[in-house]
Amino acid sequence: MKTLNYNLLLKGLFFDAVGMLTMAIPVIGPFLDLAWAPVAAKQMTKMYPGRKGKFASILVFVEEILPFTDVIPSFTLMWAYTFLLKPQSERKLKTIPIKINN
Repeated sequence: MKTLNYNLLLKGLFFDAVGMLTMAIPVIGPFLDLAWAPVAAKQMTKMYPGRKGKFASILVFVEEILPFTDVIPSFTLMWAYTFLLKPQSERKLKTIPIKINN
């Protein structure tokens, strides 16, 4: 399970870096953001399925579309929320039903 967590972190760092690189290109950068925003939103949904992933994909889409917000590491923040900040009780745990005969 730890490997999966760190794989998601590495992917997130990569996608955050790609999103931030568009700021380095003076004239073309904002237009690249228009192309990158839907791709980033799709990747967020793939990486974090479910309701929170959909909400995060909307946030990353808006963050990538708006100018000067590329410095926000959305993927890394979502990873930190999912694996570090989210209470243990909210994490999906697999339970094994046990039938007790009296």
